[in-house]
Amino acid sequence: MRVSMADVAAHAGVSAQTVSRVANDSPRVDPATRARVEASMAALGYRMNRAARALRTGQTRTIGLVVSTLASVGNSRMLQAIAEAAASRDYALAVITVAGTRDIAEAFAQLRDQGVDGAVVLNEATRLARDAAPPTGLRLVVVDSPADDRFAIVQTDHAAGAADAVRHLLAGGHATVHHLAGPATSFAARERERGWREALDAAGAAVPPVVRGDWTSRAGHAAGAELADATAVFVANDQMALGLLRALADAGRRVPEDVAVVGFDDIVDAAEFRPPLTTVRQDFDALGTLAVSSLVAMIEGGVPASEQTVPTELVLRRSSRA
Repeated sequence: MRVSMADVAAHAGVSAQTVSRVANDSPRVDPATRARVEASMAALGYRMNRAARALRTGQTRTIGLVVSTLASVGNSRMLQAIAEAAASRDYALAVITVAGTRDIAEAFAQLRDQGVDGAVVLNEATRLARDAAPPTGLRLVVVDSPADDRFAIVQTDHAAGAADAVRHLLAGGHATVHHLAGPATSFAARERERGWREALDAAGAAVPPVVRGDWTSRAGHAAGAELADATAVFVANDQMALGLLRALADAGRRVPEDVAVVGFDDIVDAAEFRPPLTTVRQDFDALGTLAVSSLVAMIEGGVPASEQTVPTELVLRRSSRA
């Protein structure tokens, strides 16, 4: 049997109007009454009827997520972080993937048809978003993008994290640091490459040719042949670093004794690699929380679009230290 507002009102000893105000986050409820109503909602298992609320408020409390692929660890972790952040604010999440030649305008149109209040565009899909005109009134937060006044931006400080990795490797006595980069179309990959290059330039070290992969461990393994003479490698993500570690082992090169390796992301299994991987940690939970809170602020409070950056942390493990 569905629990109604009247049931909650009777349980809490308040009016149905007060329950409605609490359900819609109205400021016109004193804290003690709000706490009592929320306790009754929890005790009775009350769930707000989203369709009814949308008719009253003009908002569905649903946000969209546009992503190019969920195959990469970084994207799947961002999906989890955004889903949890949305749920904590009582927002539903609609996920749209943009793969191959699909036009992102179709994704925006589909989200508009679903009545979402706004959307988050994730990583590689941001390049498509910058080239498209989103539907009028669709508020957007883009994760990892150059400055653009059409939407809010949340990003990791990729360049600073890459520079930390390079300085760490140079401090270990290496004359230079090679780089296994991500796709040239990726903003995050370009920023990590920029940080690598600037750190080498600042140290007066030679800048080797970039070896490029596609974020997968298979690409990391294939890159091993091009990095046969390297003594230190900064890899743009942990999945490619995993493939590179295998390629080095296949070639009889020891890590870190012969080659020091640093990755980026700090995926859950990075500490279980052989050897455990030194890596630059992205705070995916903070990124997801910021993306959702920025979008909600735009939806509910009319807050203008802004740009926010999340710092990284270098996590030292065996792969970079002999």
